[in-house]
Amino acid sequence: MKQLFDVATTSRKMISKFLDGYSLDQLNAIPQGCSNNLIWNIGHIVVSQQMLVYKLSGLPMLVSEELVEKYKKGTRPEVDVTQAEVDEIKALLFATIAQTQLDYEQKKFVTYMEYTTSTGNHVLQNAEDAMAFSNFHEGLHIGNMLIIRKFI
Repeated sequence: MKQLFDVATTSRKMISKFLDGYSLDQLNAIPQGCSNNLIWNIGHIVVSQQMLVYKLSGLPMLVSEELVEKYKKGTRPEVDVTQAEVDEIKALLFATIAQTQLDYEQKKFVTYMEYTTSTGNHVLQNAEDAMAFSNFHEGLHIGNMLIIRKFI
């Protein structure tokens, strides 16, 4: 599991560079031909990890229901986010991984509701599977973000 958390931390460091390197307008910009923007991808990454690891383990998530409703699978950016929301997401970026690691070390992930991912060929059976898939999922969204940044 240490390697999974190391990969997650590395991924989050890459993502934080987008938050530090782009203006609020750039984070909110949806390039022509794209269905979302940089900040939606980042919020989605944070929310998805929480849903996959915590919600399916029957534990309280570390993100608000408002963020879940705004960034869960199947959503799109509806309105521009504020700087305050960017700051909240930025704080959650690392805090959620650190807390997940702590909770894992404290053996809080006992049960898990089996989940078949939208790719169809991944069945998550425990928190370890969820973290591994979350890392893969983050990589996909980092790829999307690398494309989006070329057009803003």
